[in-house]
Amino acid sequence: MHFEFSTQNGVPQIIREMAEVAAAETLPHFRQPLHVENKLDNGVEGASEAFDPVTIADKNTEAALRKLINQRFPDHGILGEEYGAENLQAEFVWVLDPIDGTRLFVSGLPLWGTLIALCHNGTPILGAMIQPVLGEIFVGGGSHAWLANTKSKAPLKTLATRQHETLDKATLFTTDPALLAGTERPRYDQLEQSCQLYRYGADCYGYAMVASGFADLDVEAGLQIYDIAALIPIIEAAGGKVTTWQGNPVRGLEKHKRLQVLAAANETLHAQALAILDK
Repeated sequence: MHFEFSTQNGVPQIIREMAEVAAAETLPHFRQPLHVENKLDNGVEGASEAFDPVTIADKNTEAALRKLINQRFPDHGILGEEYGAENLQAEFVWVLDPIDGTRLFVSGLPLWGTLIALCHNGTPILGAMIQPVLGEIFVGGGSHAWLANTKSKAPLKTLATRQHETLDKATLFTTDPALLAGTERPRYDQLEQSCQLYRYGADCYGYAMVASGFADLDVEAGLQIYDIAALIPIIEAAGGKVTTWQGNPVRGLEKHKRLQVLAAANETLHAQALAILDK
């Protein structure tokens, strides 16, 4: 990995700069009166599955990050949730989700985050989840994963997943079981019933807690690559494993219809969860 993208000695400078950009663009809009657009607006009222919110904070954050990337790395590509793709044939491509958890953002809950991944030939090699309200930067790549706090002088904290070996001791996250479709829901329900504790609604923050050793599994379906690319290097560098529900690596930059993701704290739990989900 290029030295400027290495996490060996902590958070790369470019990620710290991106965290400053994310904070500058998101925080002025958080818990403020805000116009919310629906990207799936089809005239249906009150249907959660027909509501995909976006705000000026999402758009401005991605635009500002794109500007920074284009200035610093003009030969790199970019794939973002709000403004699409540019130069995806490049060796290095940045994958951006300016606000993962926009529903949380517009609800005033500080569990959303800015997701930034750097992919090398389609494989995520560096990932960051930035939570500006809490001043947190979760970052991972290679064999190093860290938590930094921009609002305190606390030292960097090494991230490490925990090593529970059975589902009956595990904590499971998913954003919302109602988002699971068809046979996904009964398979998820079986996994949930096998776990000791389950929580809903954490979005990207649930994955960060898997990397931090406070949870064991995060299971989702219907994702796009920008929803997960940044979280893969963080969890895997901390000792976990992230695959599809079929056990395949999550790679590539193409659009998915329903990307099913299983993130686990260790190989043993991953195998047990996969045995339930891959039916």
